[in-house]
Amino acid sequence: MSLKDKLPSNPLGFGTAPLGNMFRKIPEQEAADTIDAAWREGTRYFDTAPFYGAGLSEIRLGELLAKYPRDEYVLSTKVGRLILDEVEDPASRELGDKGGLFEHGRPNRIVNDYSADATLRSIEDSLKRLRTDRLEIVWVHDIAQDFYGDAWLSHFEQARTGAFRVLDRLRDEGVIKAWGLGVNRVEPCELTLDLEEARPDGFLLAGRYTLLDHARALQRLMPAALKRGVEIVVGGPYSSGVLVGGTHFEYQPASPEILARVARLQAVAERHGVPIKAAGLQFALANPAVAAVIPGASRPERVAEDQLALQAAIPPAFWHALREEGLVAPDAPLPVDAKAG
Repeated sequence: MSLKDKLPSNPLGFGTAPLGNMFRKIPEQEAADTIDAAWREGTRYFDTAPFYGAGLSEIRLGELLAKYPRDEYVLSTKVGRLILDEVEDPASRELGDKGGLFEHGRPNRIVNDYSADATLRSIEDSLKRLRTDRLEIVWVHDIAQDFYGDAWLSHFEQARTGAFRVLDRLRDEGVIKAWGLGVNRVEPCELTLDLEEARPDGFLLAGRYTLLDHARALQRLMPAALKRGVEIVVGGPYSSGVLVGGTHFEYQPASPEILARVARLQAVAERHGVPIKAAGLQFALANPAVAAVIPGASRPERVAEDQLALQAAIPPAFWHALREEGLVAPDAPLPVDAKAG
């Protein structure tokens, strides 16, 4: 069975990194209203991680989903970081390219550990924070260059001999339904696909298959994943917000070059009367290797916007214009291609 068979029919999931107080302190009521809005709009796949606010996202999500029937939604979280009882200064954490991401989260100390024992402990801790007895999907989190620089391969090797084998076994025993990597770079996914002993079901790839940034993923990862039957959940479809009017790309202030490319994309969208959110979501889902897309949201109105964007009618001329102006890779599958076929 494919990853799509393990996810709800609605391909629009909910990424809960913002609920970990990413960039700002989110009031409890705002968090509750956002999750309730997602449920009302038909969202039934929720993704979280211990890293998001040092457990804050998991705690909030567990509390807010507790009133809904557990059999009606799919839950994924991540392993690779343990959340300890001792505290530290969130602003002083070494996060590679992602410094300051969760300065407003809990002060609990975060320890990177991809070993077998840590993986089992991480799952047990997540179950408690999420107030649930099971997880459908577990992603191995952030074993990539953006967090670890040149040392990323040593973390990957620890995960290969630790987390990968544990998750393979838990999946085969029916404890979880699927596992894979949750990363912001394509290289760890490509490396995992090359391993004979690893049998991932999919990858949660954040920021690397978006309307703004997708060429690298198309070179090898997407066709290789499709060939292997390993499907992709696209995270960060709005490129950290810059695609839809924000100022961040890769969780940091966007460069002038990125802002200029966004302006060109938005100009084409305006010319054809296309909401840029709709273009971003529907572009990601047009790739046959993609099983779902999970934008993050911290306000109820954003959830409704995402659902409307998913259903918006986009004229073929818009997609043709993007191709003609070199704003999408020549080999990128577009919704118009499916209609033509």
